[in-house]
Amino acid sequence: MTEQPARLVETHTAVVVFLGDRVIKVKKPVRMAFLDFSTRAARRRACEDEVVLNRRLAPDVYLGVGALVDPGGEAEPVVVMRRMPDERRLAALVARGEDVGDHVRRLARRLAAFHATAATSPEIDRAGEPATVRGLWEASFAQVAPYVGRILDPGTEARTEELARSYLAGREPLLRWRVQRGQIRDGHGDLLADDVFCLDDGPRVLDCIEFDPGLRHGDVLGDVAFLAMDLERLGAADAAAALLRAYAEFSAETHPESLAHLYIAYRAHVRAKVTCLRSDQGEPSAAAEARRLAALALRHLEAGRCRLVLVGGLPGTGKSTLAEGIADRLGWLLVRSDVLRKQLAGLPDRARAGAGYRQGIYAEKSTARTYQEMIDRARRALRLGESVVLDASWTDDRWRLLAAHAAETTASELVELRCEAPAAVAAERLALRAAAGLDPSDAGPDTAARMATDADPWPSAYVVDTTPAAGLVLDRVLHHLLATPAAAPRPQLVPG
Repeated sequence: MTEQPARLVETHTAVVVFLGDRVIKVKKPVRMAFLDFSTRAARRRACEDEVVLNRRLAPDVYLGVGALVDPGGEAEPVVVMRRMPDERRLAALVARGEDVGDHVRRLARRLAAFHATAATSPEIDRAGEPATVRGLWEASFAQVAPYVGRILDPGTEARTEELARSYLAGREPLLRWRVQRGQIRDGHGDLLADDVFCLDDGPRVLDCIEFDPGLRHGDVLGDVAFLAMDLERLGAADAAAALLRAYAEFSAETHPESLAHLYIAYRAHVRAKVTCLRSDQGEPSAAAEARRLAALALRHLEAGRCRLVLVGGLPGTGKSTLAEGIADRLGWLLVRSDVLRKQLAGLPDRARAGAGYRQGIYAEKSTARTYQEMIDRARRALRLGESVVLDASWTDDRWRLLAAHAAETTASELVELRCEAPAAVAAERLALRAAAGLDPSDAGPDTAARMATDADPWPSAYVVDTTPAAGLVLDRVLHHLLATPAAAPRPQLVPG
């Protein structure tokens, strides 16, 4: 490798000199709202902190604290580092279109080990409390407000604020669970692909936040999400997803996918604010980049919406097939009333109950118990950031109102799907199901007919015609679920 040319980089707080195989970083004698380097003693402390903290992820890069001594003997403290090859920056590898899969896995393993031993304490835990996380979002909204309408799209920002506030309002138990699980740590705080060097003997991660411990404290997932956001910003969405998967594998850290979306969105929103500032300072491309970051934040908040999906209909209309398809494809929690009813009665899932319409385990008391338990399970899962699919007939408006209340109190979106099929098609399906003996449902054509007579109107539901092939019906419903906000008009889903 040829020797890299000398160069100088200036930031708002430091001057960095790249010379030969060394890097010399000099703190500026500045005082700002978030730091005070106005005295030599303060700059020395900052240099010492930078070395100690960054040695956690790059022990052989941060060589120590040195000094620049003038002819009068005055010594200015400096950070002395081993120079890393610019071409091995993760950002540079991505820009060249190289496959970074192996590098991402090694980095995820390193970050998992780092977080496992990173400091935690009651003070650090406060960074993960619901009030703190809400405060960070609200501060970001306030800081970006001057740029809305001038640089950022007002509609994008309004929807971002709506979704972030809604998610946080319903997920306090999730955030507290993260604290209880010890997932709030003294992390890196500023993980960017430009500061990650992918060397043959493993990654080196530089430049953590040293001047404010509070900016390093937070959920370990939020730390990793910063880098995932940066990779996606650079056009490496697959690498970002691979990083999150590998980190979960190596850390044995579990979380709902919605929480990763929240933290990626937060990092993108903050980055959009910083980029707006650069635009005001005259950087030509910054305004467009800020809008791209704001759009990235909104995409992740849309993807992280917590939803309660009621899939209902009479026996034989295909509701269980559709509900299972939604849950399998999206990785959402599925609760089937037919299975739960028998579990509550102490019966095997596929045991025949031998009870008629509204008798035995299908009597009013058992039905009420089944629906209540189903909705209670959904409420708990929604509060923990999981979207839920509830498969039941939903012919009684009482239980639909109870489900709607669960969605409302967890700040989740309610989606109601009512499956329909011609009577002859439904009867044929019921006959095939009975012959196979593999389904937990005991309902036959007589039960379906009596349920149809007793069913309450369900005008708020989307109607799903299930006569086309199951895969086609599922694809259409998934498109609706993923692409249409809950507040949009409710179309009837029919085969086209």
